[in-house]
Amino acid sequence: KSFRNAPKSLQIDYLKMAGSYDRAITVFSPDGHLFQVEYAIEAVKRGSIVVGIRGYDSIIIGVEKRATAKLQDTRTIRKIVQIDKQITLAFAGLTADARVLIEKARVEAQ
Repeated sequence: KSFRNAPKSLQIDYLKMAGSYDRAITVFSPDGHLFQVEYAIEAVKRGSIVVGIRGYDSIIIGVEKRATAKLQDTRTIRKIVQIDKQITLAFAGLTADARVLIEKARVEAQ
């Protein structure tokens, strides 16, 4: 049975409880959805495209440039980052998710 077809009072109670169901990957919501899977699908939808091409003596990395919000500073959007002098990383997902992986890669590269 779909959540959208439920009465409004039940939907409000469900939304209040939703936060308590998304803490562990093995916990299902009352209607049978696994929130982490839905979050991951949404992150993929919101991500941008990244392409890398390796030539004989060169590498080209390109990322999709999306329209930004009016209040967003375009200089803060970076999808290609330098890990160290020899490693450059391009990411396609959400920037907030990538920051953790970028910092871990920088620590590992030291």
